[in-house]
Amino acid sequence: MSTLAHPDTPTPAPAPTLSLSVVICAYTTRRWDDLCDSVNSALAQDVPAPPQVVVVIDHNDDLHDRAVQRFGADPRVTIVRNTGTQGLSGARNSGVAAARGDIVGFLDDDATADPGWARTLLEHYRDADVAGVGGYATPVWPAGRRPDWLPPEFDWVVGCSYIGQPTTVAPVRNPIGCNMSLRRSVVDAVGGFRSEVGRVGTTPVGGEETELCIRVGAHDGPRRILFDPNMSVHHRVSDDRVTLRYFLRRCYHEGLSKAVVAELATGHQALSSESAYVRAVLPRAVVRELVSFSAAGCRRAATIVLGLAVTTAGYLRATVSRPLSRRGAR
Repeated sequence: MSTLAHPDTPTPAPAPTLSLSVVICAYTTRRWDDLCDSVNSALAQDVPAPPQVVVVIDHNDDLHDRAVQRFGADPRVTIVRNTGTQGLSGARNSGVAAARGDIVGFLDDDATADPGWARTLLEHYRDADVAGVGGYATPVWPAGRRPDWLPPEFDWVVGCSYIGQPTTVAPVRNPIGCNMSLRRSVVDAVGGFRSEVGRVGTTPVGGEETELCIRVGAHDGPRRILFDPNMSVHHRVSDDRVTLRYFLRRCYHEGLSKAVVAELATGHQALSSESAYVRAVLPRAVVRELVSFSAAGCRRAATIVLGLAVTTAGYLRATVSRPLSRRGAR
């Protein structure tokens, strides 16, 4: 029997090619070389429609002028100032406003996209219900060496992937901030990133992508957010982030940020991922390190306990100190 279609049968229209804009936010000239590497990694992506790269300069005139001199003549690069509140949330909103793509990818200014990064993320958006896709972030340690006291469950402290994340394509509440993407229409629909959360300069706070993705999951349009480990980047870890002092500051501010996220978000599942991480991932990690019967393992076990305690302290402080009127409004 012939398998040829009837001459009158219409040929299905090919799926439209989705366009991509990559937003890279920068605030300091100290990361200039990293910023150049990040922009070049985005420009080198092999996709049918070359991505637009949006470089957002966060309230730094010297860095803006330098970026214009370096990239201003390249039609693939758009350089804009953060016209909103200073900080990562305002900068990302300014980047989304300048983006022309259907999909907006986000890279940190010290993260480089691996080959195939853009092609991998765009493939998932063939599913109309997918609102966002995030990927894996491999730490690039100073001198190529991980601190022996830092357990991999706490690599989120340095903005990288950690034990506790999925190891295959899976739905998640939110991706890691240095390597994520969202439908531009969805970001617009939910109102963008909120300035109440998010890093400002070197202050080690976060949570802006968590809070936004909670709103994405509750809105009426596309809402699925996926994690794909093959959508990978390399994220450079600076010398100042491999100290115990930075670790403790980052954990404390993470607790503060999660309290704000819980306050802004609606529903009791706002911190469900964190609860599962504390209940299941961290106890296994402590046992693993203790049964290694090594000095380094004992240091890592102590770091886990200390990190959890300091994060909890930050969360409790923010929860207790928030105004009574806001507590009563929940």
